Amino acid sequence: MKNSTVVTEFIFAGITDDPQLQIPLFLVFTLIYLLTLVGNLGVITLILLDSHLHTPMYFFLSNLALVDFGYSTAVTPKVMAGFLTGDKVISYEACAAQLYFFGSFLSVETFLLALMAYDRHAAVCKPLRYTNIMTPRVCAWTVIGSYVLGFLVASVHTWNAFSLSFCRSNVIDHFFCDATPLLALLCSDNNRSEMVLFLLVGFNVLFSNLVILVSYLFILVTILRMRSSGGHQKAFSTCASHLTAVFIFYGTGSFMYFQPGSHHSRSTDKVASVFYAIVIPMLNPLIYSLRNKEVKGALKKAVGKAKSSITFIS
Repeated sequence: MKNSTVVTEFIFAGITDDPQLQIPLFLVFTLIYLLTLVGNLGVITLILLDSHLHTPMYFFLSNLALVDFGYSTAVTPKVMAGFLTGDKVISYEACAAQLYFFGSFLSVETFLLALMAYDRHAAVCKPLRYTNIMTPRVCAWTVIGSYVLGFLVASVHTWNAFSLSFCRSNVIDHFFCDATPLLALLCSDNNRSEMVLFLLVGFNVLFSNLVILVSYLFILVTILRMRSSGGHQKAFSTCASHLTAVFIFYGTGSFMYFQPGSHHSRSTDKVASVFYAIVIPMLNPLIYSLRNKEVKGALKKAVGKAKSSITFIS
């Protein structure tokens, strides 16, 4: 309540002030969001409808698609509205909510990527025991744990940003309510808050990356022991999509958060943020769909059924 007496709303500096770029950027971001919507919800629908995709790998993938859609939706519609109407104001409560849900889904994604790496480790290294290791019960509880832990981390994350007073300014030098630009507006010394942010992000990244690195180390050892080139190719194709998603996600996210506040370049941060907050949720369905024969097969069957239904009705 003390905070709300000092600042009741925030104003985004936005990506650019050039009026000639507002409509083109609105169109670009709208296209990206529509592709994100269609791609992620399409992946979830395909997995639900096709019984051949009712496996641990695709169960994790459907949750990854849901999370991508979630944190894109927490940011992109407000950015689009700002481009279209010029309204870059957000209330204190809405800013806290945006930071919370964005942080929640982003944290859940780190844990899901770790689970998917362990799933690939079990599939490649222990194929005969795979169904006993990755049971539906294990998959369900690990995913539930990822959501609980992700939303818990985001609660601390949001409290850390909003527990102190904002009085330097109410202009956020960013295009959404992210932790780093918010901490720059605190009245008091923000070293403690920056340390908490660093530790929270560090926990997410180090824990999930440790699982990913160990999983792929065992996968690499298993692949090197394989004698057939066909086995090598199958193992690599199994892991390629996941590795691509991991490199893209952690590359931009680490660049954004693992810098001291004094070394942050706001313009560079904005470019990185556009990529990991808006573009990556659009890319993940393409990465997994274009490199996956089973997903492409399910899509062809769904399109075929849709065409048959249209033909029958007409």
